[in-house]
Amino acid sequence: MDLDIKGLRVLVTAGANGIGLAIAQAFAREGARVVICDVDEAALAARANSDPALTRFTCDVASRASVAELFKGLTATLGGLDVLVNNAGVAGPTARVEDMHPEDWDRCLEVCLTGQFNCARLAVPLLRQSTNASIVNLSSAAGRLGFALRSPYAAAKWGVIGFTKSLSIELGPDNIRVNAILPGLVAGDRQRRVLEAKAQQRGVSYKEMEEIAFSFTSIKEYVTPEQIADQIVFMCSPRGRTISGQAISICGDTRMLG
Repeated sequence: MDLDIKGLRVLVTAGANGIGLAIAQAFAREGARVVICDVDEAALAARANSDPALTRFTCDVASRASVAELFKGLTATLGGLDVLVNNAGVAGPTARVEDMHPEDWDRCLEVCLTGQFNCARLAVPLLRQSTNASIVNLSSAAGRLGFALRSPYAAAKWGVIGFTKSLSIELGPDNIRVNAILPGLVAGDRQRRVLEAKAQQRGVSYKEMEEIAFSFTSIKEYVTPEQIADQIVFMCSPRGRTISGQAISICGDTRMLG
């Protein structure tokens, strides 16, 4: 299927690894011009060899000064922007609320929620000049379900849904569509670390914690980063031009987060 996005100008935050890298690679395979940013300089350097077509910048999305520098470089490189994928996020702490360090709470919201605002506010003036403009915000199944011991992450991801819906209404007259993706249990190191932390907190084995997690899903397998990437690329193509204001779950029908 030709998605007709050759030359599309795309920014993927936290694009050097994991879900972000899969998204960036999927866009690049379709002929898009892709910029990635990340705080992980070693991972960015590795992409110079594995994915030389991706333009790379170091950026902490929680820092407005860092995001401003990113957009200076992006504008000089791409000359504009058609798609912003707000992928950057952190897992945050696994702890009861009374045992949580306030600094850990703050950092989780600064990256997962405020970081999306920091990028969107600079992206919108560029997107208004596009004929195929999209923002995709990465939320989570935790953005529609409670998540015991992970309250800052869940709070941030619920906030992403409200941010997405509000921007969709606000930017609709400019023909900028805004959607959120809500992954479930995603294969990769971050999910493994989350389950390990939950297992330790509950005093069970990793295998038991994994079984508990999958007991609340209809499809008992991990979501892959590539599945998320495929959905996003389609939504950002002309074929997705009337998809906006949606919170789209890719989660194997997750009913609860254990």
